[in-house]
Amino acid sequence: MEYSLPAWLGGLVGTIVAVVIYIPSIRVWERSLRDGSGPTTLEKRAEFEEKLSLMRRVILAAAIAILATLGYWIGAAIGANTAASPY
Repeated sequence: MEYSLPAWLGGLVGTIVAVVIYIPSIRVWERSLRDGSGPTTLEKRAEFEEKLSLMRRVILAAAIAILATLGYWIGAAIGANTAASPY
């Protein structure tokens, strides 16, 4: 298996895109979940915050995994077309 610079750059760009998309989208999700939760006790609030923290990590991990892989594949495809053949 050969690793190429365009593929790695594509993976890096995919990771950056995942983080850029994650930041505003997670704010919208959090705001909607917090508005829907209503007044609660301290124990329920702590449980809600714990679940929210887990949700944030899962969404970020999935976004990075999917978009970094996609970026890697796109970079490899572009790099394969522009790479000079040694023969």
